[in-house]
Amino acid sequence: MSHHLSGPNLRSPMDDARLDLTDLFAFTVPGGRTVLIMNVHPLAPAAGAAFHPDAVYRIDVDMDGDDQADAAFSFVFSPAVDGRQTATVYWATGAQARSQEPGGQQIFTDVPVALGRDPHVAEAGPYLFSAGLRSDPFFADLDGILKDFQWTGVDWGADKNVLGIVLEIPSDELCPDPVIGVWARVSVRQDGRLKSVDRGAHPSLTAYFNADETKQTYNEGEPADDWATYSRPWTEVLRHTGGYDAHAAQEILRTVLPDILRFDRNQPARYPNGRSLTDDVTSTRLAMISGGKVAGDHIGPHTDLFLDFPYLGTPHPDPATG
Repeated sequence: MSHHLSGPNLRSPMDDARLDLTDLFAFTVPGGRTVLIMNVHPLAPAAGAAFHPDAVYRIDVDMDGDDQADAAFSFVFSPAVDGRQTATVYWATGAQARSQEPGGQQIFTDVPVALGRDPHVAEAGPYLFSAGLRSDPFFADLDGILKDFQWTGVDWGADKNVLGIVLEIPSDELCPDPVIGVWARVSVRQDGRLKSVDRGAHPSLTAYFNADETKQTYNEGEPADDWATYSRPWTEVLRHTGGYDAHAAQEILRTVLPDILRFDRNQPARYPNGRSLTDDVTSTRLAMISGGKVAGDHIGPHTDLFLDFPYLGTPHPDPATG
């Protein structure tokens, strides 16, 4: 899977779907604008339909290539009461961007979260924001992958939902340089402190590369430490799964370590240069781990996406309620 169920034993971190990062997207749209999307909560609303009120959902932005956050967008949510919840969005820069705590300028305050079919779009000057239940854009023949690449032709994500966090801002206001790096993180407050329980940028890394006993450590880590920590064990994974020699494996890993999604906004978004909602990341990752022996899973992108904000499709009915 992409980044769904990124805790041990193919479960959500802390067994709480609200804390489960599923995907990160970064692309541009006409008018010189950058879109950042962070999806969480696989299988919503079957496992509930609200963001965690003690969590900080966060998108970090590296503007100078040093693998450190130079800007950070933090999203915090009120408790859900009678099916209603609100969101507040912070934009921090500089030293504040490297703190796990939400800080900086509040660019949206107490925006209603859309927990039904229709999105709620908030505007604040040139910024657009929406959070709530949406269809999951991730597509893959998951059963076929689990059956040693005996393809079923069934898209696991065709009827699934997530909770989406969508932000659109003028590209120059985010960063004048067209090249940025982004990653997402979910932290939850415990005993008065924030603990990172999930993080990622590139799709399907932890599913293929991290053993259960290392997933928590990975989720707590910082991208700046990724190469030193994971290049050697992940090289061994590629040697085993794809027959790579050490040099070839490390060359491949340079595209995903550190786990920061690089995006040259002067070029079209196409993974691994950013990521659009229709990029076939499953086939890309299968080809990578197999040394090209498995070219893809023959599943195409979803057709329920919107051409304009908030881009994510209308949520599917809850199977429990029809």
